[in-house]
Amino acid sequence: MKRIGLLSDTHSYLDDNIFKYFNECDEIWHAGDIGSLGIAQQLEQFRPFRAVHGNIDHTTLRNRYPMDLRFTCEDTDVFITHIGGYPRRYNTRVRTLLHANPPALYICGHSHMLKIMRDPELKLLHINPGACGNEGFHQIRTIVRFTLHAGNIQDLEVIELGKRAPLP
Repeated sequence: MKRIGLLSDTHSYLDDNIFKYFNECDEIWHAGDIGSLGIAQQLEQFRPFRAVHGNIDHTTLRNRYPMDLRFTCEDTDVFITHIGGYPRRYNTRVRTLLHANPPALYICGHSHMLKIMRDPELKLLHINPGACGNEGFHQIRTIVRFTLHAGNIQDLEVIELGKRAPLP
């Protein structure tokens, strides 16, 4: 059994409360737009860390983290990318990948919109944890926690970190 902390779109901003909420987690997963190597290093030092790069991430982060990440955790097939869309609205690249070999859990970021939904056609769970940074149009910063156990996704929680800082 593993407890997972999931976040996306930090855009070089890391709320200190994330460490409190992810303290009980075994791993942290980041769905892209990390923003700075320093953010990634803080998360790596805190817990085992898996991440993909996003469209705003510079060369250092692109070289360190892949565009797509596919792995098995607690008997759950997981696919993470940054830009991918959601059920019935996948982008062309991701749709091709998902239809060829659907995972049990598909995670993406990019839209800054929290979205958790099943894809009945592909029989997968889609999670976009929203954005937890201050850049973007989202109003509330969000992260997600859940447990993986023997191929099951359990105890899924959405955590609101508060309002995004106003744009200058």
